Amino acid sequence: MRYNEKELQALSRQPAEMAAELGMRGPKKGSVLKRRLVKLVVNFLFYFRTDEAEPVGALLLERCRVTREEPGTFSISFVEDPERKYHFECSSEEQCQEWMEALRRASYEFMRRSLIFYRNEIRKVTGKDPLEQFGISEEARFQLSGLQA
Repeated sequence: MRYNEKELQALSRQPAEMAAELGMRGPKKGSVLKRRLVKLVVNFLFYFRTDEAEPVGALLLERCRVTREEPGTFSISFVEDPERKYHFECSSEEQCQEWMEALRRASYEFMRRSLIFYRNEIRKVTGKDPLEQFGISEEARFQLSGLQA
C-alpha cells in the first residue's frame, strides 16, 4: 500500500478513539512482548515506544480479523496472510473486550454496513432516503447490492 509518511505521522497525532499502554508482540518468529503505547485513530492502529512521540508503526484495520487468544489477550491478523499475527496483552479482561470491540468497529467496511443499515431504517420510518439531501444516494458504495455478507 502506498502512503505519505508525513500525513500518516500527522494522523497519529490526532485525538484517539482509544489509547493505552499494552503489551505487544509482532508477527516475526521469536518476537518478544514489549510495552507499547497503542492508539486507535479512525481505522489505523498506531503503536509507539512508551518514551517517543513518533509511531514505530501502524496497522490499517481493513480486511483484518480480531481474535481472542488467551484471557486478557487478543490478536490481529489480515485476510491476505492469516498466519501473520500481532498479539496484544491487556491489563484486564474488561480492557481486552473494549479494545476488541473498538477495533472491530474501526474498519471502513463496518462503517459502510452501519450506514446502509441505518439508511434503510430511516427510510422505513420516514419514507425518505436520508442521503438524497447530500446528492450521494445513487453512489454504488451506498447500495445494498454492493454489500457482501
